[in-house]
Amino acid sequence: MQERDRKTVTLVLGGVRSGKSRWAQELAAKSARVAYVATAQARDAEMCEKIRRHQEDRPAHWLTLEEPLEVARVLIDHGANFDLLLVDCLTVFVSNLMEAAQSDATSMEQCLDGFVEALRIVPASVVLVSNEVGSGVVPPFPAGRIYRDALGELNQRVAAIADNVVLMVAGLPLALKGSIGGQS
Repeated sequence: MQERDRKTVTLVLGGVRSGKSRWAQELAAKSARVAYVATAQARDAEMCEKIRRHQEDRPAHWLTLEEPLEVARVLIDHGANFDLLLVDCLTVFVSNLMEAAQSDATSMEQCLDGFVEALRIVPASVVLVSNEVGSGVVPPFPAGRIYRDALGELNQRVAAIADNVVLMVAGLPLALKGSIGGQS
């Protein structure tokens, strides 16, 4: 198999407005058949506007799969149909899982385990967008700290199996693991 045909996993981390989604989309655009896995839900006017902007920024020929909770299932069910799946974003995905799980940490952990396993076996390349939360302030409330820890742990687990990990700072990509090109 040629290197350019090999499946890769790329994690794109960064702070708010760091350019991570834009950069991930530019990377994904190098592939022919792309599915955009959207985890956000339009719950208020601000989120509706953000979703609309993201939709306008994507190529029209990409398939959008909206899934706030069962991202693992989407990767498994659709991975063979695409060259690349772009998941935007893990930040909202973990928030959705926390809300759905309420105080059932076991349920949330099982979902995250299933997601990480799906990343290992999905036949397509995957680009994942996530916020880097380890550089921020300590949240003042227990739920905020639980969320920060859960997302930080997921980012670490994904980074461990990823071929490429890119940190976005002020719109500039920094390779933490692998390469900046990151995609076949």
